[in-house]
Amino acid sequence: MTKKIRVAFICVHNSCRSQIAEALGTYYAADVFESYSAGTKIKPQINQDAVRLVKKLYGIDMEKTQQSKLLGDIPSVDIVVTMGCDVTCPYLPCKYREDWRLDDPTGKDDEEFKKIIFVIEKKIIVLKENISNRRGMLFT
Repeated sequence: MTKKIRVAFICVHNSCRSQIAEALGTYYAADVFESYSAGTKIKPQINQDAVRLVKKLYGIDMEKTQQSKLLGDIPSVDIVVTMGCDVTCPYLPCKYREDWRLDDPTGKDDEEFKKIIFVIEKKIIVLKENISNRRGMLFT
């Protein structure tokens, strides 16, 4: 049996974009890869706008299934996806890395939040397809 690919979605605070990516990665791609999120710092809770909108849009309650985690709290991973940090993105060893360069929607209105959520959704689906097809990826 082949070991499932492990994907880490990372950013500095692990409270918004990376948490959304972990939730949607699990929702859309659990059959292809394991999703984790982490950061170099943590917040006491996941961004409440992200929690509310992901629950409304997908029925996923991130507060029941996830928590803010440090890089050392997750297992070793094959793929690292950084969210697009305003400062230096955290480093985590991996076989393949990409940066999604997503704006942080924290403090913005629901429409801006939804734009980022839908971009993450599309990128998760593409990542799943790329892993499934092994197209041009160096993580195998």
